[in-house]
Amino acid sequence: MTLPGHDQSTYRLRMEWGPTGAEAVPADYAVVVDVLSFTTTLSVAVERGVEVFPFRWRDARAAEHAMRHGATLAIGRFEARSRGDARHVSLSPASLAEVEGLQRLVLPSPNGSTIAFALAESGAQVVGACLRNATAVARWLAPKVADGASVVVVPAGERWHDDTLRPAVEDLWGAGAVLAALDREAEAEASPEARTAMAAWQATVLPFDLLHCASGRELTDAGFVADVEIAAQHDVSQVVPVLVGESFRDAADLVPPGPRLRRI
Repeated sequence: MTLPGHDQSTYRLRMEWGPTGAEAVPADYAVVVDVLSFTTTLSVAVERGVEVFPFRWRDARAAEHAMRHGATLAIGRFEARSRGDARHVSLSPASLAEVEGLQRLVLPSPNGSTIAFALAESGAQVVGACLRNATAVARWLAPKVADGASVVVVPAGERWHDDTLRPAVEDLWGAGAVLAALDREAEAEASPEARTAMAAWQATVLPFDLLHCASGRELTDAGFVADVEIAAQHDVSQVVPVLVGESFRDAADLVPPGPRLRRI
């Protein structure tokens, strides 16, 4: 249930954290941001022409989901490394650079996938964004905002051991990068939450800050510095992953949808 005033409905550019925030702040278009690493891996996969099926669970159900869709299942970073076989596709964005002939991929992500599907169930058109494609996503959204559409950007954050939300600063930067580019492209009033994300992004120094924030250091110390370096690449990608049904595909490959504007 959304509390009065929490839905940011007086602004067309909105921002709120995590799965609960995604439900509390509805909009016509919703942008999921999970820089380390769901939406970064998503952007790399879609660049390579891969159809990506996000999935909420990392268990036997994920393998069944992959079989049902004739897709490859991405395994965990540490599992892939323990197998010592580069042919295994993992949640690591760097792993996708080593794989050829991949057409469909199931990408387990309890946080990012849960947010994406919750937003889609609310009626929003869901897009995946990270630092790599922030401006591309903003340019795709700009004419829609100019026509009166609302946009909520949802930084996914992480989970503490007690399952409470940890607002991850890298996702705030990614959200701010999208919002700042969108603010330049289309004239629309932004909520204080959205403007705060923009300010955080404008103060960010890449790649240094991403390598040295808590999440970046965790991956770097575990031997995955390449993943952090890929995630720190700003505006190197033009793909706009759009969730259609159960999978993400590049907006450029989709038939333009009919009118869906609800003025939320």
